[in-house]
Amino acid sequence: MRAEARYVRISPQKARLVVDLIRGQKAGAAIITLQTINKRIAPSVEKVLKSAIANARNNANYINVDNLIISEAYVNEGPRQKRVRPAPMGRAYRYQRRSSHIVIALAEKGA
Repeated sequence: MRAEARYVRISPQKARLVVDLIRGQKAGAAIITLQTINKRIAPSVEKVLKSAIANARNNANYINVDNLIISEAYVNEGPRQKRVRPAPMGRAYRYQRRSSHIVIALAEKGA
């Protein structure tokens, strides 16, 4: 089962730092890891992981939740918001506010 959070307002580079830590872990251990990480994106990744666990529970009655591992976890780049910041001498500097799409997929350990 999988879950996805789209248009999360954080750069993909920063979100990948957290997602790389939980890839391949058991679902329960990954939740504990996310609760101890001191990063702003960690609660959002935890929410996606809990949603994937709930999807596994609802869509397949035979799945044992204790045996779920994170088979896929990746962050793609979302749309960028172009913004303008005032600069000296009446000029303007452009900058981009990045967003990301977080995807987590679970599988049973034996599968």
